[in-house]
Amino acid sequence: MARRRFFVGRFQKGAAVIEGDEAAHLTRVLRVEKGQQFEISDNSEVWLATVTEARKSLVAFELVEPMEAGPAAAPVDLYAALFKFDRFEWMIEKATELGVRRVIPVETKRSEQGLFAAAEKRVERWRRIAREASQQSRRAQLPEIAAAIRFRELPRDGERVLLDELQGTPTLQIKASPVALLAGPEGGWTDDERENLRANCWTAASLGATVLRAETAAIAGLAVVIHELAGLNTRQTDTLKS
Repeated sequence: MARRRFFVGRFQKGAAVIEGDEAAHLTRVLRVEKGQQFEISDNSEVWLATVTEARKSLVAFELVEPMEAGPAAAPVDLYAALFKFDRFEWMIEKATELGVRRVIPVETKRSEQGLFAAAEKRVERWRRIAREASQQSRRAQLPEIAAAIRFRELPRDGERVLLDELQGTPTLQIKASPVALLAGPEGGWTDDERENLRANCWTAASLGATVLRAETAAIAGLAVVIHELAGLNTRQTDTLKS
């Protein structure tokens, strides 16, 4: 059985600590005790570590040996239109598990009124959700959960793909890396938004004939992009070898 993995602020002189609410969670809920061994990451390296102290407000570790960190985050930034927060949080959790590099909430015309302002108060909670999902999925690095942006602030360069349920939209395919993936709001894109995105060279892509909920589309699209990038990397490697 794989050891649990936790994130710490930094490694210092062969040691590391977790403090505050997270330490309380480790000792009260997960029953972490002195002498147990876990994998810990400083968001860069991963080490096997032994618990040297475990109390309500602090869990201290002694580093034992470096570990294989595992695969890096996928070079995909998920720009997700804001929708109801309970489902948005589920999307953040699953995107983290899949290996997303960044999640950037986006205000669109069909985002519910007030969500953009409320997102500012939620971002720390979303980062905690991503941290917990990263530990569960044994990531070596946390994804960045960015503050919400306006639609006009979307990127204007690089490989950019928007998910769209409009009939006749080509199937999702990826031709370059890294990727900015834009998932739409409940109710889909307005005609003005589609025109703006098309004018700024966003490539529209479909996930199939059925209309998906916003959070389902974001996760399905992310999974397809990561799969496409893996295939792209394989083809590029084969080309270099030939």
